[in-house]
Amino acid sequence: MAPMTNFASDKNGNVTEEELAYYKRRAKNVSMVITATTYVTESGKGFPGEFAAYSDDFMPSLKRLAETIKSEGALAILQIFHAGRMALPNEIPNNETISASAVAPERPGAVTPREMTDIEIDYTIKAFGDATRRAIMAGFDGVEIHGANTYLIQQFFSPHSNRRNDNWGGTIEKRMNFPLAVIAEVKRVIKAEGQSDFIVGYRFSPEEIENPGITLDDTLKLVDVLSKQELSYLHVSLNNFWQGSIRDNSNTDPVILKIKDAVKGRVPLIGVGSIRTPDDALKAIDSGVEFIALGRELIMEPEWSEKIKTDKPKQILTTLSKKDKEALDIPEALWQSIMNTPGWFPVTE
Repeated sequence: MAPMTNFASDKNGNVTEEELAYYKRRAKNVSMVITATTYVTESGKGFPGEFAAYSDDFMPSLKRLAETIKSEGALAILQIFHAGRMALPNEIPNNETISASAVAPERPGAVTPREMTDIEIDYTIKAFGDATRRAIMAGFDGVEIHGANTYLIQQFFSPHSNRRNDNWGGTIEKRMNFPLAVIAEVKRVIKAEGQSDFIVGYRFSPEEIENPGITLDDTLKLVDVLSKQELSYLHVSLNNFWQGSIRDNSNTDPVILKIKDAVKGRVPLIGVGSIRTPDDALKAIDSGVEFIALGRELIMEPEWSEKIKTDKPKQILTTLSKKDKEALDIPEALWQSIMNTPGWFPVTE
């Protein structure tokens, strides 16, 4: 199950009963559940209704989530992140966003963040380690470091959001230093806790549309370095598994295949994006990518894999009816977001 924000946690950052029901329903028929992302410091909150992992106060909440997922037989992976300049100003301390540099996102109404100091950078790196320790104590099977989708780790790698000229920026190698430091800290904590089998994944977005922005060539260099970090897997964030470049519309060669070639089998890959039918999944697996994640498909059809195993593929739901909320255990806030975001899901009366 791919990581998907569900907006369902309470105002204090704790998971709710409807959120647990949502995960329990979908954990029955998958091998691994990657949770919605959780923020590792108070300044890192990126969504309303997001659960937190920045303090030991959230241990009971995290334990309930891990136990719920694992009770259905799936591995439980906690996705950890900091939103950086994409954080919600009205829900973070001092209403002040922070990032690699004081550069606003290129979108309407965007706020210009404050450039992080070296002390803040070190504190945030440590916070990823602290969140990993909490994941271990809560009973999760692993963590996924969220280096994708324009959030803080990606902001340090991006030449758009990182204009620094110090140890954290100035060259592509230095722009890799923050994500690599996060990985190193996470692995240090795991070793200190004696967890040799604890899973560590890393999610990334292959390109940015901004100019300057992350190019596929940049990402292939990053992937080569990531493949040497003894990670459990790499997870490519894509809207469509087979999509080509978003920076060059004339280049329709699937990005995922170029990434696979760069990895050279050194670490397993997870692919995702618009895999709706069994045939879609088989075609994706035939590409050589080791694992496939399902996102929207599991919201619409929690029994997706079960219906394939029981030879009922034609019964797989591929649309949402406006009457489906309770039957599918979809949290109210997520349901409202789906209903009010045209084109996100295929919705019928």
